[in-house]
Amino acid sequence: MARADKATAVAEIADQFRGSAGAVLTEYRGLTVKQLKELRTALGGNATYAVVKNTLTKIAAKDAGVEGVSDLLAGPSAIAFITGDAVETAKGLRDFAKANPQLLIKGGVLDGKSLTPAEIEKLASLESREVLLAKLAGAMKAQMSSAAALFAAPLSQTARVLGALQVKAQQDPSVLAGGAGTPAPAAAEAPVEEEAPAQVAEATAEAESEAPAPEAATEAAEETTPEG
Repeated sequence: MARADKATAVAEIADQFRGSAGAVLTEYRGLTVKQLKELRTALGGNATYAVVKNTLTKIAAKDAGVEGVSDLLAGPSAIAFITGDAVETAKGLRDFAKANPQLLIKGGVLDGKSLTPAEIEKLASLESREVLLAKLAGAMKAQMSSAAALFAAPLSQTARVLGALQVKAQQDPSVLAGGAGTPAPAAAEAPVEEEAPAQVAEATAEAESEAPAPEAATEAAEETTPEG
């Protein structure tokens, strides 16, 4: 290879290192051209798979500031440059290697950290970004439903109390005047405010014991509300 061609190849590999989140180094000895094409298809848009020359790749990795790959460059080498989901890339390589034992996963780098073959296997066992986002959306939806129920609970309680007070007022109009079957107190006597809480408390207790559910109490209030 001419010097200019080598310089161009090094620059291209260095750009691939810089433009990717990581890289997985493999040995493809024994794989056919057709199988390599199938591997590229399996990786989809998550990674680009390129056959490389070891000496040029070592130079390119150094130029790109990538460490931990030089020792892995032995034998016929090809690199999966991760441009998408790292988990899906690891899954694609793992599954292909299971079906085609000739593919050897030697290690790699991800976000500047070296990965062993065992760590790449663990990465492949994780859930994809799409699955995690779906679970997160489900959890957020459940939390919103719980919050809605929490905010609705005091309103239901209020409806039960008001319904009970309404029923009690129809039976004894003096309730709304501050007493229970007695005239309203004079200005010099105990203030109305002191009597009202007792009536509300009594109505609340009755509402909680008699109304089994918010819907039942609401219906009772509607049925006893005078029309017109």
